[in-house]
Amino acid sequence: MGFECITMDKKDSLARIMINRPDKLNALSIKTVMELTEAFEEIKSDDSISVVIFGGAGDKAFAAGADLNELSKQGMLDGKEYSVRGHRLCNLIENLGKPVIASICGFALGGGCELAMACTLRIASEKARLGQPEVNLGTIPGFGGTQRLPRLIPRGIAMELILTGRVLKADEALVLGLVNKVVPHEELDEAVKALADALLEKPVFALKANMEAVLHGTEVSYEEGCRIETNLFAMTCGTEDMKEGTAAFLEKRKAEFTGR
Repeated sequence: MGFECITMDKKDSLARIMINRPDKLNALSIKTVMELTEAFEEIKSDDSISVVIFGGAGDKAFAAGADLNELSKQGMLDGKEYSVRGHRLCNLIENLGKPVIASICGFALGGGCELAMACTLRIASEKARLGQPEVNLGTIPGFGGTQRLPRLIPRGIAMELILTGRVLKADEALVLGLVNKVVPHEELDEAVKALADALLEKPVFALKANMEAVLHGTEVSYEEGCRIETNLFAMTCGTEDMKEGTAAFLEKRKAEFTGR
């Protein structure tokens, strides 16, 4: 079916998903969240797609947060439903099994910052601004911000940002580790595509295994994390891509991975 609030296209194992509400700074209406969930669910089950670029239309915002016209009318039940939908979307992105690169061109605030944090990697324009300013609206992050932010940056700084609503400039977000790279605004698309192309050259099962080891291994004890790593390592040793990768290295040639 066609989308109203987002766009999605697929080409050569790469998918692009864009929030398409530039006149609203790509605000996350309920319909937008539902359409994003549908799109990422489709990508998750599409074996032809290996990497995803996720961004916002226009050059002012990745996503500036919740649609305040909707949020201002929500009661407790509506608010819980919206939060549940947001958590489901962010968990889907985080556990997609395929690298998702957030292309952050401008504001990534509130739910927008939470969506970016759920992505595997984040590249930001020098004009990007990130933060969780929900406290200024009398509420708290609802898409996992109170949980992901202190897992990505020092807990004390995460607490400060959440309690004060202070918004980070791109360079500070880079120093804190909230984004992986900051580039000139006009070079953002090129930098994101270059990273996507680099990932597309990697064996898909190894990418998935590496992401799973980091995501799940760091949420348990060190010993359990090592057990997860060992099992995933063993599984990669049974793939044709591992045999090809090691053979290519020994033969001093470029590997030709097939995804098997």
